Amino acid sequence: MMSNNDILKKLRIALQLRDDDIIEILRHADFKVTKTELSAFFRNEDHPNYKPLGDQILRKFLNGLILFKRGPKLPPVNKS
Repeated sequence: MMSNNDILKKLRIALQLRDDDIIEILRHADFKVTKTELSAFFRNEDHPNYKPLGDQILRKFLNGLILFKRGPKLPPVNKS
């Protein structure tokens, strides 16, 4: 089974994201993270500074990714 950390790693590679990009994506979802905190998510599980990625942070990353790629959702157009 893949962990949230593995999912973030794979998305990072697939989308060719740098640390600054991921920090910006999380900022779009109103979540602040430092480069140091971010690097802890990408470490091996046996590393002393490893930090498991929680469901809420992954959810915020995915929501932020939508805003990063598409932009904010526009209000519906009133057709009257």
